[in-house]
Amino acid sequence: MESITIAILSLCGAVFGFCAAYFVVNNVVLKKKKAQILKEAETEGENIKKEKIFQAKEKFLQLKSEHEQFINERNSQIQQIENKVKQKELVINQQNQEINKKQKEIDLIKENLKAQVEIVNRKSEECDKLKQEAIEKIESIAGMTAAEAKAQLIETMKAEAKTQAMSYINDVMDEARLTASKEAKRIVINTIQRTAPETAIENAVTVFNIESDEIKGRIIGREGRNIRALEAATGVEIVVDDTPEAILLSAFDPVRREVARLALHQLVTDGRIHPARIEEVVAKVQKQLEEEILETGKRTCIDLGIHGLHIELIKLIGRMKYRSSYGQNLLQHAREVANICAIMASELGLNPKAAKRAGLLHDIGKVSDEDPELPHAILGMKLAEKYKEKPEICNAIGAHHEEVEMSSLLSPLVLVGDAISGARPGARREVIESYIKRLQDMENIALSYPGVTKTYAIQAGRELRVIVGSEQVTDQQAEQLSIDIAKKIQDEMVYPGQVKITVIRETRSVSFAK
Repeated sequence: MESITIAILSLCGAVFGFCAAYFVVNNVVLKKKKAQILKEAETEGENIKKEKIFQAKEKFLQLKSEHEQFINERNSQIQQIENKVKQKELVINQQNQEINKKQKEIDLIKENLKAQVEIVNRKSEECDKLKQEAIEKIESIAGMTAAEAKAQLIETMKAEAKTQAMSYINDVMDEARLTASKEAKRIVINTIQRTAPETAIENAVTVFNIESDEIKGRIIGREGRNIRALEAATGVEIVVDDTPEAILLSAFDPVRREVARLALHQLVTDGRIHPARIEEVVAKVQKQLEEEILETGKRTCIDLGIHGLHIELIKLIGRMKYRSSYGQNLLQHAREVANICAIMASELGLNPKAAKRAGLLHDIGKVSDEDPELPHAILGMKLAEKYKEKPEICNAIGAHHEEVEMSSLLSPLVLVGDAISGARPGARREVIESYIKRLQDMENIALSYPGVTKTYAIQAGRELRVIVGSEQVTDQQAEQLSIDIAKKIQDEMVYPGQVKITVIRETRSVSFAK
């Protein structure tokens, strides 16, 4: 038992001794490793410190070198600038020396000039004395004073100058007239050559083509009631004869003929032809024609490049399509005059747009119903003023027949353009215009009586149909009215043959079933 205890104690002491030895040895080894690591860290730190110090020294040396180089360059530049300044100072000093030298020379010249001026003054005084003595001797010899001689010389020179000036003015005027005449002929010839539209002679008859002769009977109607209703509604004489597949529409007014043509076309296409339908279609066609007139005016302005016209002026331009001037279509004439005026204005350096505007509007007085007693040029000028056209445009319209004084350069251009357009062979026909004027006067005479609503001159002016209101004129008054109109036409107008006056009074009773 004791041996076991001793053995255990011996074993425990051995284990304890081993642990103590291990601990001591381990501490020693750790201390050596720590010392070695510290030594290595100190060595590495010294190396890094030395390396950083070395890099810092190199950087310092590099910066120092760069700074020294920069300082040297600046010093070199300063040195160069100082050299330039020194050179300029030398040049300025030399210039100052030269200026001083020239100033001394100028002073000497001034002194010499003063001396010469004194000499000249003395000689001038001597010359004045000699001149005065010579004048006194000449006055004593000539028997007149110097002032009288001077005045006589001036008068002689004035007369010679006037003679020469008048001769020069006459030469210049003759040359100007010759040059102006040549230039005017050149401009007019070039203008005529550049505007050569076809001539368009209006007549008083329109041919309406139909597909078969059967339609003629439907147009005439029972006992002619359809054709009478159509003539009364349109004011156009409808001639139905043996001409195959054609009906003639005769009227001096192109607007009436166009209304009748369009109305007939719609009636024939629709097939319903009777008096009530005829009046309805004619009213509808008249409204459509008004819209077409406005569209024609707008299209004309767009084609000519004219903008800003009042809507009423555009309507008047559209109505020109259905009017004629001495047989020449008025719209074509106005377009032609506008182009002619624009070309001449361009040649003369004027405003071509204003000239074109004046040329287009110059005959609007012919298609207006206002103040028919005024000349068309004056009426056109008043219309242009009413619708805010410029004064030079208004004057050009009013002066194109020299009825007002011309106040702008556009006025003679419009006058010449109107003459050029109307003077071309075949452009106009005087007989047709006088014939249409006679028929218009005949209608106006009948319209002047109270109660008359419509008047139509038909059969080439051999018959005048007068439509009166049934509420205003009785049957007896209608008979007397035809006698009065006939007597007035006979007294006031000149016409071939005789004129038949037909007064139409129609009573209608209308009621509606609701």
